[in-house]
Amino acid sequence: MEFLSLITHYFIPFLLVLTVLVFVHELGHFLLARFHGVRVEVFSIGFGTEIWGFNDKYGTRWRFSAVPLGGYVKMFGEGDVMTGVDDTEERPMTDAEKAVSFHYKRLGQRAAIVAAGPTSNFLFAVLVLWAVNSILGMPTMLPIVGEVIEDTAAEEAGLAVGDRILSVNGQSITLFSELSEIVSVNAGNALDFEIQRGETVFSLTATPRAWSEDLGKAGQAGDNGDHADNDDESSDTPPKRGLLGVRPDISVMPTERAGILEGLKLAVEQTYGLTVNILGGLGEMFSGERSAKELGGVIMIAEVSGDAAQGGVSSILRFLAILSINLGLINLFPVPVLDGGHLAFYLAEGLRGKPLSARVQEYGFRLGLGLVLLLMLFATWNDFERLFERFGLG
Repeated sequence: MEFLSLITHYFIPFLLVLTVLVFVHELGHFLLARFHGVRVEVFSIGFGTEIWGFNDKYGTRWRFSAVPLGGYVKMFGEGDVMTGVDDTEERPMTDAEKAVSFHYKRLGQRAAIVAAGPTSNFLFAVLVLWAVNSILGMPTMLPIVGEVIEDTAAEEAGLAVGDRILSVNGQSITLFSELSEIVSVNAGNALDFEIQRGETVFSLTATPRAWSEDLGKAGQAGDNGDHADNDDESSDTPPKRGLLGVRPDISVMPTERAGILEGLKLAVEQTYGLTVNILGGLGEMFSGERSAKELGGVIMIAEVSGDAAQGGVSSILRFLAILSINLGLINLFPVPVLDGGHLAFYLAEGLRGKPLSARVQEYGFRLGLGLVLLLMLFATWNDFERLFERFGLG
């Protein structure tokens, strides 16, 4: 019974999410290839042995394969999909074949076809977030206290569960996020709160404390300004984030829908913001500001997919958009075997006036494949460590 629950809770949502994202990514390549007159031989969801498939009227084999961890579009004249090397020069082609061959397309056309995969992931994220913003609506966290954390500024000031925060230092508060923004930049500064408790409106003063690294890791509650700590702020370290020590009341979350144009504008802004945040997080990992242990692999994606699915349609769609942005970004990295690696080869071709040699491309592909496999191994190792800690096996 427990095994069946794991399948339905994690494995099935994971497969659905991954299938959608792989399809979107590969569809970008497919559509641009067809637009530029390239014949597409295979459109595969997954790798390895074909499980099920069919041929369309243009001769493309659409297939589901045994290993559902990715996919590919195989274009005529592109080269072997498993080696990444164009070997079309060794295959005599007729003029008709050259006309539909990826290898014989102009450099700009080839680059556009390759870039279309990641681009489609970003466009898909915008469309999904647009639908969430304007059709389904997003749950809104009101500035109502759902929990007061012990030994924090909120408890010290006398805040109680059910209190609605009307204003801070005279600034009207309508969303919990607005409270978080004010508190986060006011560590150690006394703030005047206007509070509604039942039918009574009164004022009180609270001084947000500074967030500490240890508390943030233990409490996992820093993002919403909802915890606090007693750090000494007189050190030479940069100013720390202020935390009050309250969590929002998630039982009171009305849904708000944006207008069509407003929702689209918001979706573009959200996609841009998520992209910047993801890149910033990766940069902090490379610089050592954040632990690389936060990097997750397939198991982590499956866990989050399952949890998001339990949160309803809006939750799973938002997760789908975030994961689509991640997939688009990763594929743009200049690593041979990824789309970004092919684009880097095309850039070199444009600068040199001729393609890199087959040997250089083959060695680059092997190096890139090795790097990707090592990254996957490292992320999976992190996943298992998290599982061991979660079940007390470490």
